[in-house]
Formats: sequence, C-alpha cells, structure tokens
Amino acid sequence: MRLIETATDIRAPAARIWSILTDFPAYPAWNPFITAAVGELRLGARLKITIAPPGHRPMTFRPVVLVVTPDYELRWLGRLLMPGLFDGEHAFGLEQQAETCRFLHAERFSGVLLPFIGKQLFEATRQGFEAMNTALKQRAETS
Repeated sequence: MRLIETATDIRAPAARIWSILTDFPAYPAWNPFITAAVGELRLGARLKITIAPPGHRPMTFRPVVLVVTPDYELRWLGRLLMPGLFDGEHAFGLEQQAETCRFLHAERFSGVLLPFIGKQLFEATRQGFEAMNTALKQRAETS
C-alpha cells in the first residue's frame, strides 16, 4: 500500500468548500490537478475524472463513489482494469475548526502493480494535490 496525504487550512466554512468541491462543471476554471469531473455524487455512481499530474500526461479514469457526506467527506475508488491490479481510493475530508476548515486530500494506492509504478508519478501526484489544495483555498477565501 502507498498513501499520499495532504492538508491545508482554509478560512471558509465547510459548506462553502463543499460547494466548490462538488461543482464539477467549474473544475476546469480553477482546478490545476483534476481538470475534468463528470457524474452524479451518490453512493455507487460512476464518475469520469481526468487528472493532470505535473510533468505527466493527463489520465482519465472512471471511479465509483464510495462516500458522499455533505460538508464532511467525499471518497471514490478507481481501478486499473480489474480489482487488485492497481487501485486508488481518493478522499477529500473537511474538518470545521473555530476560524478555519481543514481540507484533507489523500489517496491510498494498492494492488499487485504497485511496486512497478515509478516514484516520480507518486511525487507528481502529491504536487498535484498541493496545487489543487492551494487553488481551492484561494477560490474559497476570495469568492
């Protein structure tokens, strides 16, 4: 298993951040990492997600929604071809604090192909998470 975890504090309420995260049609206007997202946010729904890790070609995949808890958590699971080959469970979490909201952004990778995935792709993914976190913070704090 491989885990990438990032977090940032945003001076906005969880409801505001949630509304930005779930407004998929607006992603191309502000999100440098998830450049396209289409689908219904409901348990079991299949999404179409395009990511653009820095320095790598964009990738499109069709994850299944695992958790949708408004103002708190969004989680989906993407797979390469079949379960157990190369799986990625992507998660967004919101923790409301006194004056800020902590935005958690993570992905847990697993599968038999994991040892063959280059470290540079994981580092680019982390950089993509950080770029998205920064863009989300700016959008939530200025809108």
